[in-house]
Amino acid sequence: MYFSTYMNEWLYGDEGYYKKFKAIGKSGDFYTAVSTSRFFGASIANHFYTLLSEDQADRNGWLIEVGAHQGYLLCDMIQWLYTCDPTLVETLKFGIVERQPEVQKAQLEYIQERFGNDIKVTHFNDINEVNVEYAFVVANEIFDAFPCELLKDENLAVVDHHTISWEEAPKEVLQWAQKHHQKQGEIAVGYEAFAEAMAEGIQKCDFVSFDYGEKYVRNDFSIRVYRKHETFPLFDEELELTESYQKDDITYDVNFGHVIEAFEAAGFTEVSYETQARALIRFGLIDILEMFSKQADKAVYTREADKIKTLIAPTMMGDRFKMVHFKK
Repeated sequence: MYFSTYMNEWLYGDEGYYKKFKAIGKSGDFYTAVSTSRFFGASIANHFYTLLSEDQADRNGWLIEVGAHQGYLLCDMIQWLYTCDPTLVETLKFGIVERQPEVQKAQLEYIQERFGNDIKVTHFNDINEVNVEYAFVVANEIFDAFPCELLKDENLAVVDHHTISWEEAPKEVLQWAQKHHQKQGEIAVGYEAFAEAMAEGIQKCDFVSFDYGEKYVRNDFSIRVYRKHETFPLFDEELELTESYQKDDITYDVNFGHVIEAFEAAGFTEVSYETQARALIRFGLIDILEMFSKQADKAVYTREADKIKTLIAPTMMGDRFKMVHFKK
């Protein structure tokens, strides 16, 4: 089988890595911006609130998260919107795109814990099920979890009994690689279909997404396995695929040029593309922290400020992670 099929089964098969709820943070395999600080979600919500205030978004529309894990990000955004304007939680509708029933259950339990019965969240099993007039859609680290093909010298990786070998790539793959000047590395599978489904189901849309990667082809392999905060390159001799398959996370750096191309082809316009640090600061992160400092004691403020450094420091998440905002 081609590597994309293998990776899809690894992550989303009947026994796949994402089939059940996975811990994120110290007890999990990796950290995300969401698990680092609630100010991450508050900043994105503040940006959404600005769009609402300027009549660039619909206060009677939807706020939808794709791939919400436990639901931290959506809940943090709802909390901040309520702080800005309590009436918004009465006019807006909230949704999560999540295909795994057990993860949906964990999300609903967490939402109940945060808001009781005051907030209702609708689950969509797939982006294809979303059919609304307006939605502000947010996602954190979803594009790195799309299956990908591995290209090397006009050959694609194939997997048999957890062993990787290479065979001549199909003509259409080689044409894509030639067009994008790619000779080696990952080629994501599914960006086009995802963008088309979002465009078809949402009449007017703002889509904000964060992920790690660059806006160009690297011409190198970044694909790797995460296990309890340790990183193992896929082609590391010490990595046994039979041991990691469906047990550890597998990911790669996002080619944002490919993401942008897919969304523009589906009818979206690129509003902005920038580092996570620049985006969060523009969204109001520092202002939110300053407001927090006026009501929190010094120890709590210092702890939260340290978390924010993780989000925006160039040597941590600040420059490595990027934000892209599309509008339709």
